[in-house]
Amino acid sequence: MSDARPRDVLTFPERPDAQLTDSVGRRFEYLRLSLTDVCNFRCTYCLPEGYRKQCGKPAELSVEEIGRIVSAFARLGLWKVRLTGGEPTLRRDFDEVARTVSSVPGIRRLAMTTNGYRLAERAQAWRDSGVSAINISLDSLDPARFSTITGHDRLDEVLRGVEAARAAGFESIKLNAVLMRGVNDGELEAMIDFVAQRDLSLRFIEVMRTNDNASFFAERHLPGQTVIDQLEGLGWNRRARDPGAGPAVEYCHPQAKGRIGIIAPYSKDFCASCNRLRISSDGRLHLCLFGDGGLDLRPLLQDDASEDALVDRIRALTATKAPAHRLHQGNSGATPHLASIGG
Repeated sequence: MSDARPRDVLTFPERPDAQLTDSVGRRFEYLRLSLTDVCNFRCTYCLPEGYRKQCGKPAELSVEEIGRIVSAFARLGLWKVRLTGGEPTLRRDFDEVARTVSSVPGIRRLAMTTNGYRLAERAQAWRDSGVSAINISLDSLDPARFSTITGHDRLDEVLRGVEAARAAGFESIKLNAVLMRGVNDGELEAMIDFVAQRDLSLRFIEVMRTNDNASFFAERHLPGQTVIDQLEGLGWNRRARDPGAGPAVEYCHPQAKGRIGIIAPYSKDFCASCNRLRISSDGRLHLCLFGDGGLDLRPLLQDDASEDALVDRIRALTATKAPAHRLHQGNSGATPHLASIGG
């Protein structure tokens, strides 16, 4: 990475436009950047019918546009970027995107989220491109169940990818498992044991309601407290939150190598610690995963546009971020599915 400072020390650029905040005082340091909404998996909780191309959809951001938008956010104190999708590695220029983002002054950590289908063969290349942290979707350790959930019989391939990521020297490797009642909740103990034996972090994620999965949510949602109760019963202890961390509440055990996290958006005060903003693959700023729609920044990403104007626009829009989502009222905003803006 271009910045040699320790990545676990939170600092901000010493310039007047640093420290991006909203109206309730939350400070933002983490950008989730969607490279595409295309995905080659058919996960039951996200795209059960597979990806469907939308006529008239704007083109994905170019590498140059991505560089400009990340530079603007870096001026505002954001130092962590996560490349998401869809499946971000479906972009043929993924390596170039990673190199561009990781070389932006002020960006100290570049992370990515992937379904793992190319990980076994590309882990080292992605690490060499500047990616230092990786999240890998792993909703089951049972091959048949994994195939049912994702639409692909690729569990062995993904597990080889996990080992390839460990060999490539990623600083952080996390596994993401969407928790579903009657689907994979019977695997909790096996998945906890899997991580306890490896220097990995496993994140159990509550099913979230979106515009197209209301019936699935009603049938499959399981509160994250279910995992917390089981962890505490097994002697796991809550860890302090790391600088720049995402929304997970993390637990550790004195005899375990790995860590367990729970992302529970329906829990009390979930939004109070929000530190992240989102950019969709077509250049729209989403202040919340479950907001009323994105705010178009693309006109300010062109060659003749002023970066100062882009910085000012981001600052002004962020100030309007709502204090909390409205999931408890059954309102998931304009989000059609999680692949649309990177989850």
